[in-house]
Amino acid sequence: MIEVYGLKNCDTCRKALKALPEAELRDVRVQGVPQDVLEQAHAQFGERLLNTRSTTWRGLDEEARSAPPLALIAAHPALMKRPLIKAGDSLFLGWTDRTEAEVRAAL
Repeated sequence: MIEVYGLKNCDTCRKALKALPEAELRDVRVQGVPQDVLEQAHAQFGERLLNTRSTTWRGLDEEARSAPPLALIAAHPALMKRPLIKAGDSLFLGWTDRTEAEVRAAL
Protein backbone atom coordinates (compact mmCIF):
# COMPACT_ATOMS: atom_id res chain seq x y z
CA MET A 1 0.00 0.00 0.00
CA ILE A 2 1.19 3.50 -0.82
CA GLU A 3 0.20 6.45 1.34
CA VAL A 4 0.72 10.00 0.16
CA TYR A 5 0.79 12.54 2.99
CA GLY A 6 0.00 15.98 1.62
CA LEU A 7 -2.81 18.37 0.82
CA LYS A 8 -5.70 17.66 -1.54
CA ASN A 9 -5.26 21.04 -3.25
CA CYS A 10 -1.46 20.76 -3.67
CA ASP A 11 -0.48 20.49 -7.35
CA THR A 12 2.58 18.37 -6.59
CA CYS A 13 0.51 15.95 -4.50
CA ARG A 14 -2.03 15.68 -7.34
CA LYS A 15 0.77 14.83 -9.79
CA ALA A 16 2.00 12.08 -7.48
CA LEU A 17 -1.50 10.67 -7.06
CA LYS A 18 -2.11 10.72 -10.81
CA ALA A 19 1.14 8.80 -11.40
CA LEU A 20 0.38 6.40 -8.52
CA PRO A 21 -3.33 5.53 -8.91
CA GLU A 22 -3.00 2.81 -6.27
CA ALA A 23 -1.93 5.40 -3.67
CA GLU A 24 -4.20 6.84 -1.02
CA LEU A 25 -4.05 10.52 -0.05
CA ARG A 26 -3.83 11.36 3.64
CA ASP A 27 -4.66 15.06 3.94
CA VAL A 28 -2.30 16.35 6.62
CA ARG A 29 -4.66 19.17 7.62
CA VAL A 30 -7.54 16.76 8.21
CA GLN A 31 -5.88 13.49 9.24
CA GLY A 32 -2.41 14.61 10.27
CA VAL A 33 0.63 12.36 9.99
CA PRO A 34 1.13 9.49 12.45
CA GLN A 35 3.86 10.35 14.95
CA ASP A 36 5.95 7.30 14.05
CA VAL A 37 5.90 8.26 10.36
CA LEU A 38 6.86 11.86 11.22
CA GLU A 39 9.73 10.69 13.41
CA GLN A 40 11.01 8.31 10.72
CA ALA A 41 10.74 11.10 8.11
CA HIS A 42 12.60 13.55 10.34
CA ALA A 43 15.34 10.99 11.02
CA GLN A 44 15.68 10.33 7.29
CA PHE A 45 15.25 13.83 5.81
CA GLY A 46 16.15 16.15 8.71
CA GLU A 47 15.56 19.84 8.05
CA ARG A 48 14.44 19.11 4.46
CA LEU A 49 11.14 17.91 5.93
CA LEU A 50 10.27 21.53 6.72
CA ASN A 51 9.04 23.66 3.80
CA THR A 52 10.65 27.03 4.50
CA ARG A 53 9.43 28.47 1.19
CA SER A 54 5.73 28.18 2.06
CA THR A 55 3.40 31.06 2.83
CA THR A 56 2.76 29.44 6.21
CA TRP A 57 6.49 29.68 7.03
CA ARG A 58 6.66 33.30 5.91
CA GLY A 59 3.73 34.09 8.19
CA LEU A 60 5.53 32.81 11.30
CA ASP A 61 7.55 35.10 13.54
CA GLU A 62 11.15 34.30 14.48
CA GLU A 63 10.15 32.83 17.84
CA ALA A 64 7.74 30.36 16.20
CA ARG A 65 10.31 29.45 13.54
CA SER A 66 12.81 28.49 16.23
CA ALA A 67 10.60 25.63 17.49
CA PRO A 68 11.71 22.05 16.77
CA PRO A 69 10.67 20.90 13.26
CA LEU A 70 8.29 18.17 14.48
CA ALA A 71 6.54 20.60 16.82
CA LEU A 72 6.17 23.09 13.97
CA ILE A 73 4.68 20.45 11.67
CA ALA A 74 2.31 19.28 14.40
CA ALA A 75 1.10 22.86 14.93
CA HIS A 76 1.12 23.79 11.21
CA PRO A 77 0.76 20.67 9.02
CA ALA A 78 1.14 22.72 5.81
CA LEU A 79 4.78 23.35 6.79
CA MET A 80 5.70 19.79 5.87
CA LYS A 81 7.33 19.45 2.46
CA ARG A 82 4.95 17.60 0.19
CA PRO A 83 4.29 14.97 -0.70
CA LEU A 84 5.66 12.59 1.87
CA ILE A 85 5.18 9.15 0.36
CA LYS A 86 5.17 5.93 2.36
CA ALA A 87 5.61 2.81 0.25
CA GLY A 88 5.99 -0.23 2.45
CA ASP A 89 8.66 0.64 5.02
CA SER A 90 10.29 3.29 2.80
CA LEU A 91 9.70 7.04 2.80
CA PHE A 92 10.16 9.48 -0.06
CA LEU A 93 9.96 13.26 0.00
CA GLY A 94 8.83 15.49 -2.84
CA TRP A 95 7.88 14.44 -6.36
CA THR A 96 10.29 14.20 -9.27
CA ASP A 97 10.89 11.63 -12.01
CA ARG A 98 13.63 10.18 -9.81
CA THR A 99 11.27 9.94 -6.81
CA GLU A 100 8.67 8.19 -8.97
CA ALA A 101 11.26 5.63 -10.11
CA GLU A 102 12.42 5.07 -6.51
CA VAL A 103 8.84 4.59 -5.28
CA ARG A 104 8.11 2.08 -8.05
CA ALA A 105 11.37 0.23 -7.28
CA ALA A 106 10.38 -0.02 -3.61
CA LEU A 107 7.15 -1.82 -4.40
